[in-house]
Amino acid sequence: MRIVIQRVSKSSVTIGPRVSGITGRGLLVFLGIEANDQQEDIEWLCNKLINLRVFNDDEGVMNYSVKDAGGEILVVSQFTLHASTRKGNRPSYIRAAKPESAIPLYKEFILRLEQLLGKKVQTGQFGAMMEVSLVNDGPVTIIIDSKNKE
Repeated sequence: MRIVIQRVSKSSVTIGPRVSGITGRGLLVFLGIEANDQQEDIEWLCNKLINLRVFNDDEGVMNYSVKDAGGEILVVSQFTLHASTRKGNRPSYIRAAKPESAIPLYKEFILRLEQLLGKKVQTGQFGAMMEVSLVNDGPVTIIIDSKNKE
């Protein structure tokens, strides 16, 4: 699993005319699921994400996690995070999980985040064409991969 995290002052995802998820201050998380991802990837990544200290304390030092800061989370599925551009100019998505295995992992990822955060996590819709809006706070953008443990 690979995530791209953006610290935001607000974010939303729209599918057609309907707003699917919306947050205030918190994290926008783009989630890419790889074909060989498993439950331990979810557990490791959710714990890392919830405890990642990317919010400023009273002295302007990034000492608070999203949970410490009372922030919200919006998760958007994004299979393109596993694009391979090694050959040619058209990305290959062969490493991305197929929907039949990715959807249950996506749902479990969200459920685990909600358990750790202690509140509802906002989402897009797996596989849908989505418009994502955000106001990046910082900017702070971090990439984490569960296979590399970084």
